[in-house]
Amino acid sequence: MLQSVFEPTVFATTFMTLLVIQDPLGAIPIFLSLTSRQNRAERAASARQATVVSFGVILLFAVFGRYILKFLGISVPALQVAGGLLLLLVALELLTDKADESPDPDAVTSNAALVPLGTPLLAGPGAIVAAMVAVDATGGGLAGWVSVTAAIIGTHVVVWIALRFSLGLNRVLGTSGIRILTRVMGLLLAAIAVQIMADGVFAFLETRLQPE
Repeated sequence: MLQSVFEPTVFATTFMTLLVIQDPLGAIPIFLSLTSRQNRAERAASARQATVVSFGVILLFAVFGRYILKFLGISVPALQVAGGLLLLLVALELLTDKADESPDPDAVTSNAALVPLGTPLLAGPGAIVAAMVAVDATGGGLAGWVSVTAAIIGTHVVVWIALRFSLGLNRVLGTSGIRILTRVMGLLLAAIAVQIMADGVFAFLETRLQPE
């Protein structure tokens, strides 16, 4: 009965994929850098706004992404291969020092909670494509929608907690601890990316080899 409205496997896979891509712990140093001139209340508001913006952007593409693909004539296997390549590039950034680069606070002229925190730091191309792939992989059924939406909500709850309590987490984990966890997440994301690409290639070959 539960599987008719919720698929635990889809939820777990989507949740872990988005969590690894968004890397909330790795975003803490950047968040603290961009909000260094804010007081406690302003920093809490920035954490909330960045989370809401990220959630809205990812959910928007999760809902309407399949219609965009249909309009452009892009198949799901093609999206899986392209998305896997994109996620692999994100993983390589997490595994290298490039992920440690923080934007200059003086270069941020608009609300940092919107840009670059909400997007593209949290709701970047990798997270957007991952959400679209997850929805398309479920076939658009009710259980799939519920599971993916729940995963997106769950991920952003973790993101909000990480940003809201960023000062405490930064003191506890330290720069080295956050860097190590980021590298581990990068390794996991690389494995996820390879699996997505492999699934896309096999699905593409299967559709091509089917007799007409």
